[in-house]
Amino acid sequence: MSAYHQPIMLDAVIAGLNVIPGGLYFDGTCGGASHSCAILEKEPTARLVATDKDGDAISEAQKRLAPFTGRYRLVRTDFKNYGEVLSAEEKLDGFLLDLGVSSHQIDDGSRGFAYKIDEAPLDMRMDKRSQLTAEDVVNTYAEEDLRRILREYGEEPFAAAIAARIVRERQIKRIATCGQLKALVENSLPPRFRSAACARQTFQAIRIEVNGELDGLETCIRGLIGRLKKGGRACILSFHSLEDRIVKNVFKDLSTACTCPKNFPVCVCGRVKQLEILTKKPLTASVQEQKDNPRAKSAKLRIAEKITE
Repeated sequence: MSAYHQPIMLDAVIAGLNVIPGGLYFDGTCGGASHSCAILEKEPTARLVATDKDGDAISEAQKRLAPFTGRYRLVRTDFKNYGEVLSAEEKLDGFLLDLGVSSHQIDDGSRGFAYKIDEAPLDMRMDKRSQLTAEDVVNTYAEEDLRRILREYGEEPFAAAIAARIVRERQIKRIATCGQLKALVENSLPPRFRSAACARQTFQAIRIEVNGELDGLETCIRGLIGRLKKGGRACILSFHSLEDRIVKNVFKDLSTACTCPKNFPVCVCGRVKQLEILTKKPLTASVQEQKDNPRAKSAKLRIAEKITE
């Protein structure tokens, strides 16, 4: 296991992918390559295409995947650009999307993801090549946009109060560190709602905005499912309700056949069921894994199998 990133639900993911001889798999968020390595180790003839937009992750993955030379392609890009990475002829036997922030990104203070590291700069970029940072969002977005982001992406009940205080405080002094933002959030809440983790939802919301995490996610999932062979598996790990809702709804939609009214004598919609959902309820990490890795507590794994060509 890599010290760079502790993989979530590794055994469940590999079992869910059902890795087969000669199969081609796509790991869209390879991180430290723990899941990628496990795929290639599971079946010595399996092949892998892996992506990540974080340069640090790509460097780590290159080292860990070195023993599998000739069996993988590794590309630094957003997984949503899968169409630029996979050739038109390449059909997949399975794909994995791990939609969480990596342990390395959280633990590296210079990345600015963790509200627990006061001196960390407000950055939160998964791809250091991108222009927009958390500091830009906090200091330049209009109050109504901040309020919308906190409410929609963070599901923050005190979004209006936090957004208003951000605007007031930045007029006095630029908000540049995680500690400043955390203190600002705490001071925006009624005393009984303050806690060590009360800034978590605000940080989540701003991170999602900085990285465009939800932009095009549904379209991407549908496109990757379209790339699956019959019998291919889709495995998606999500870590907050917004992501999980998108995954759940796509799976539900593609697992639905005819939608004609029941009184129609024959189907006229022509809709074909594409997926069989294998996890009626999402899988979660074991009690032991949650104890060993607290970041696994919010993980939900949904798995589906393609049943059409």
